[in-house]
Amino acid sequence: MTNVDELKSSGLKATLPRLKILEVFQTSKQRHMTAEDVYKALLSDGSDIGLATVYRVLMQFEQAGLLSRNHFEPGKAVFELNEGKHHDHLVCVSCGRVEEFYDAEIERRQQEIAKERGYELQDHSLSLYVVCSDCKGKGGNALHHHHGER
Repeated sequence: MTNVDELKSSGLKATLPRLKILEVFQTSKQRHMTAEDVYKALLSDGSDIGLATVYRVLMQFEQAGLLSRNHFEPGKAVFELNEGKHHDHLVCVSCGRVEEFYDAEIERRQQEIAKERGYELQDHSLSLYVVCSDCKGKGGNALHHHHGER
């Protein structure tokens, strides 16, 4: 499916900013990007698309299901292509590196916990805040901020 078709099937007109931003996510080596990351990638590509437009398109893409949003840090939205495969994240609190993982047992337990309490699980997002092996070697285990986990 071309990007034009992909946008159309999501109910969005294929405008130049939308095509360019979709392309950034498809071609970037970085899977998780903030609006600023996308904006910088467009600038270095010579595209004159303003930050406000980038924000607006990211919101539209999220609503259309093309992107999913994570909040690894309070007040900082990070977007990634929604490829339909659910996964969770390990986030290094020292360097910000993000690794994706999927664990069937965790998924199963979350369903059970919701069901046991009379809920139906719609969706969830799980981020494990860790110190990666590179940072551990450097003794970098200082938590820069508190995420409210207990």
